[in-house]
Amino acid sequence: MQRVVIKLSGSVFKQPFDSNYIKSLCESFISMLNDGIQPIIVSGGGEIARSYINIMRALGADETTLDEIGISVSRLNAKIIISALGDYAYPLVPTSMDEISLALTSGKIVVLGGLYPGHSTNATAALVAEKSNAFVFINATDVDGVYTADPKVDKNAKKYDQIDTKTLFNLVTSSPIIAGSYDLFDPLAIKIIERSKIRTKIILCTPQNILNSIKGVSVGTEIVIK
Repeated sequence: MQRVVIKLSGSVFKQPFDSNYIKSLCESFISMLNDGIQPIIVSGGGEIARSYINIMRALGADETTLDEIGISVSRLNAKIIISALGDYAYPLVPTSMDEISLALTSGKIVVLGGLYPGHSTNATAALVAEKSNAFVFINATDVDGVYTADPKVDKNAKKYDQIDTKTLFNLVTSSPIIAGSYDLFDPLAIKIIERSKIRTKIILCTPQNILNSIKGVSVGTEIVIK
């Protein structure tokens, strides 16, 4: 089977949970199995993780501990996806690359959260795409691609149909890299896809966008290796 890695933005798990939306996403993942594609889903932490991180930071917790909290919440979110997938999902949330490799032998949809402190779930997804030899890595977010500036703040921001890794690196390094801050992409994730030349797209997270991205339809922003 071919493999695809799909990073689900933490926005998928915003409160209150939208069970219909989550079900529709999972139906699109299940349909991939029928086409001979094994999805690997990486769940973000989202606003629940940020709530824990913010209060613990205010109380003096160190950044490594905060990363571990984010990882724990992302794994809980992964269990939500596993529940929605039912028998189509590998029943456990892998917590290491060895466990991911074992889970993939099942032929089922594998769902995980974060793995290592200091690694965003974007970087984790990039590593998993590299390890599993995925034919595409889809970063499904709450925006429809990469912009010259935050489109929620700057109405004049322009969307990139394609962006090279060097330009993207300069964009993301303009923000501080701390626990809970990895919204779009981060330098480590960029370096991983760069070294492995992984085909990568950043899209708005909808079932149809995800399926179209896999089929090669122009959606969101494609990252060009440079």
